[in-house]
Amino acid sequence: MSGIDVREAITQAHHEEWARVVAALTRRFGDLDIAEEAAAEAFATAVQRWPADGVPPNPGAWLTTTANRKAIDRIRRESRRDDKHKEAQMVYDDDPREPVGAIDDDRLRLIFTCCHPALAMESRVALTLRMVAGLTMPEIARAFLVAESAMGQRITRAKAKIKAARIPYRVPSAEDLPARVSGVLAVLYLVFNEGYLATGPDTDPVRHELTAEAIRLTRLIRVLLPDDGEVAGLLALMLLTEARRPARVSADGQLVALDEQDRGTWDAALIAEGHRLVRERLAAAAAGEAPGRYQILAAINAVHTSARDMRDTDWSQVLALYDQLVRLDPSPIVALNRAIAVAELDGPEVALAAVGRLEPRLAGYHAYHATRADLLRRLGRDHESRAAYDKAIGLAGNTAEIAYLTRRRDHLR
Repeated sequence: MSGIDVREAITQAHHEEWARVVAALTRRFGDLDIAEEAAAEAFATAVQRWPADGVPPNPGAWLTTTANRKAIDRIRRESRRDDKHKEAQMVYDDDPREPVGAIDDDRLRLIFTCCHPALAMESRVALTLRMVAGLTMPEIARAFLVAESAMGQRITRAKAKIKAARIPYRVPSAEDLPARVSGVLAVLYLVFNEGYLATGPDTDPVRHELTAEAIRLTRLIRVLLPDDGEVAGLLALMLLTEARRPARVSADGQLVALDEQDRGTWDAALIAEGHRLVRERLAAAAAGEAPGRYQILAAINAVHTSARDMRDTDWSQVLALYDQLVRLDPSPIVALNRAIAVAELDGPEVALAAVGRLEPRLAGYHAYHATRADLLRRLGRDHESRAAYDKAIGLAGNTAEIAYLTRRRDHLR
């Protein structure tokens, strides 16, 4: 096997086995620090040995065995004389210390631990990307525009809180599972959205590495919880959104709105997979299973990605889905997006009145002013539209979006 093939095998093993190795070590040794360090050392050993020795027949088993040995070595180095009994128990006892919960899977236990509601949301995101996704500290720091040292401290504090609060390493019980799955999905959706429309001014406007990682982790959750409708809904939503990525930013770095995108560049395979998932959830809804928020958002995106042209969009169906979503999530952002569908059906004046009612809650949100600016433009109220564009530009953080809004504003009379 060539050097390039070995490097590719190591990269593939990292993607496929990191979470499995860390999860198994965490279950066995009950310590996220030990698990993370031993897994990292095992992969570093693979980088050194596989080019000379060849890729083992079962890379995952090799990595897990090597990581276990690294963990045992660390425990032996750090143990004191009066800790020998505890050391022996940690080294040789493979039984989990906690009840396994509703589903017995090490990776799922790891995800639920990293996304525990006792942790701040920013800590959940960082810990999930490090412990489950295997991203390095510099990668996570760059993704969220903070110093590497600050990100390291955030993850260290999160692991310390898990230990101090004795957060159990297990899947929640059956009665707690739906609420906790919702928390995990919220973390993954946050990671995806940061990649889909990066908020920082000094980063790429679309962060493919983050959207790809969020999709990969959601696929993992889907494998582990195949009957959960919201997991399927979130995966479909991500796939249908990611499918449009090739058309979202122009060659000169401007965001390209949905009505201006070259739909021929959309990823047909991702759309087909997303549509299949949406159809499955629609069948479940027809059988009496009420759809959740992610399933409805995925259905809205399925309508958009089914249209060959913006003019072919079934806006009445989009509005009906938003009406359904508003009942589940009566947030002002959902109401703002609903108003965009209203504009296509009932005209910009009706939509503008609906948007205006949201100002008290969305005055600091750039998309509110961008939506209002576009509606005013369509009504020929250019002076007011320009002022709204100025507000949107001042609040926006994404470089491609700022360029798009600036162009729209500068085209006003």
